[in-house]
Amino acid sequence: MDIDITNYLRINPVDMILVCASTLLLVIVAKRFFWDVVINFFDARQKHIQDEIEAGQQARKDGEAFKQQYETQMKEAKSEASQLVEQARLQAEANRKEVLNKTNEEVKQMKAKAFADIEMEKQKMQQEMAETVSELAFEAASNIIQKEIDPSMHEDYMNDFLRKAGEESWQA
Repeated sequence: MDIDITNYLRINPVDMILVCASTLLLVIVAKRFFWDVVINFFDARQKHIQDEIEAGQQARKDGEAFKQQYETQMKEAKSEASQLVEQARLQAEANRKEVLNKTNEEVKQMKAKAFADIEMEKQKMQQEMAETVSELAFEAASNIIQKEIDPSMHEDYMNDFLRKAGEESWQA
């Protein structure tokens, strides 16, 4: 088998005309029967791609709008949270002042009651002391009357009275 490659590499005008004629015939047949289908397919494909692009752009716009709405809500939430914290701080400060005022009032009442109790005890002690002094004076007077009054005995009774009275506290 002897193959001569030079016959295959040469340009043959008859082959060229036949190839051109068959290609032209194929194009005419394709245009006549298939061109509208192909054009409709490409138009539908182009419309589908254009719709997808528009849907993507719309989704992007919606996403940006949602993002802006989210950021706005976050700012409002932060603002509301800071307002709530400030209100809680003010309420806590008011409660603290109220508790302090109430405690101060209770302390004042307790002090007043303590001073009243001290004054009452003081008066009670003064009354008891006055009763003790009057009993001592009465006892001294009855001893003086029962005995004969002479100046030395009188002086002894007075010293004894003062000694007994000195044992009791005279101060309030």
